[in-house]
Amino acid sequence: MKHKDLSRREFLEITTKAVVGAAIAPMALSVVGCSPTDPAGIEKPIVSIARIQNDNIGAAVEEAIDLLGGIDTVAKDKERIMLKPNLVAESPTYTTKREVIQTLAQLMIDAGKDVSIGEGSAAAAGFNVTGGVTYRTSRQDILDAMQQYVFEQLGYTELATALGVPLINLHSGDMVNVPVPDGLAFEEITLHHALDEIDLLCSVPMMKTHVLATVTLGMKNLIGAYPGTAYCSVRACVHDQAAQAGSPGIAYEIIDMVRANKLGLTVVDGYMAMEGDGPTGGTLAKMDVIIAGTNPLATDMVAAEVMGIGPSIVPTFTAAHAAGMTPEKIDDIEIRGAAISTVQRILVRPNVVTWESISDSWGVQELT
Repeated sequence: MKHKDLSRREFLEITTKAVVGAAIAPMALSVVGCSPTDPAGIEKPIVSIARIQNDNIGAAVEEAIDLLGGIDTVAKDKERIMLKPNLVAESPTYTTKREVIQTLAQLMIDAGKDVSIGEGSAAAAGFNVTGGVTYRTSRQDILDAMQQYVFEQLGYTELATALGVPLINLHSGDMVNVPVPDGLAFEEITLHHALDEIDLLCSVPMMKTHVLATVTLGMKNLIGAYPGTAYCSVRACVHDQAAQAGSPGIAYEIIDMVRANKLGLTVVDGYMAMEGDGPTGGTLAKMDVIIAGTNPLATDMVAAEVMGIGPSIVPTFTAAHAAGMTPEKIDDIEIRGAAISTVQRILVRPNVVTWESISDSWGVQELT
């Protein structure tokens, strides 16, 4: 498919059809597990690829974790773990499958871990999306009601109850200010206190393309950790500030948020991927893979390759490399399980736009 530049008008039409152009929020990249390259050669980060067979998502999640050495390896010395799915809005079309979270949570519970599930969704119809317009808001009453609605619509309220684990609304509650090492757009970030108190954050995104970030995977998923009561949702306020710092493809706000967190495990839900003008306006493609790793950059790079999108065209990756983060190449990663070539599907790329080109026409009006 021929790639074309997306006009402002076309962008607004796409986000209106998707109900939530809100997923256009970025994700942050972390230093966790990203070691500087040693000229003498250090151990390569490990990323696992497990095929989903006969729609058995849970079995593939277990296999992907086993290929990394099992829960006792990926969560060694980590007792309090939060699972962060991508629940950008209320539709199952573009959100993390419950089966992935359920399997991960049960594996961790069985290993004696203290597990929680947390999210700060971007938007939902009837809350900050109404009449075809996506609004920004910092109002706690709207954000709390919206988050509860999204959890319920996607079955996460029921899931958390069945598992006996807390379901945390990252938009509101007690907050802490966390410094960002070598921050690109922020010197410190306000976070829900639960993110500060855990030992390990596990990002569990759905595999998708993204009209601002090119791809949305484990690192980008952490945009949902920017609390709306502090930064507004649909996080247009975050993008505004990062753009002033020169953020390419919303990369700086992604990198800063990951650096502010304890991201030590990424599990990519690649059962169904979104191609084209994601994260909400694209079409679905069955990929049948689960990709996992403890190095967030390595895991996302492998997932992008599986999508047929080279790491060199993803702004978050190039900005991370410029900031000294590793790995720099796919060859620097040890891949276990299925080979990339055996599961790769060349997805339709998004028509990428810049935040500056739509910042005065999308997510501008505020609900006060």
